[in-house]
Amino acid sequence: MIRTASVSERALDVTEHMDAVAHAQQGASALFVGTVRDNDPDAAGRVVELEYSAHPDAEAVLAELAAAADGEGLRIAVSHRIGSLGIGDAAIVCAVSSVHRAEAFDVCRALVESVKAELPVWKKQIEADGSYGWVGLGRLA
Repeated sequence: MIRTASVSERALDVTEHMDAVAHAQQGASALFVGTVRDNDPDAAGRVVELEYSAHPDAEAVLAELAAAADGEGLRIAVSHRIGSLGIGDAAIVCAVSSVHRAEAFDVCRALVESVKAELPVWKKQIEADGSYGWVGLGRLA
């Protein structure tokens, strides 16, 4: 069972994640890549950048979430980026491999949902006019 987790300012590499979960015993790999988009329901205008910040324990929390994923012989590689991200940049990459596809899909989705709900990472959304808001808190400036 291989489980890797990282929180970093380094650009996320999808191929690196897929390579980390590849194994001859695994028959399926599922991949989720969450990217920065130029719009959000809370934004009044066009989004041009996101700034992610993290609690110092965020990487340990991410590792705990990956370790808690339920399944036999899973291989997981999950990372969340912090710092300034432009439109199209990957903010989260989650790769899961298992013997069968259903488990790979299910675990990948469940892990991404728990990261979204539990990882102590905050997102400041910057709009084209310079205003910003913290996602989930509404517009502040």
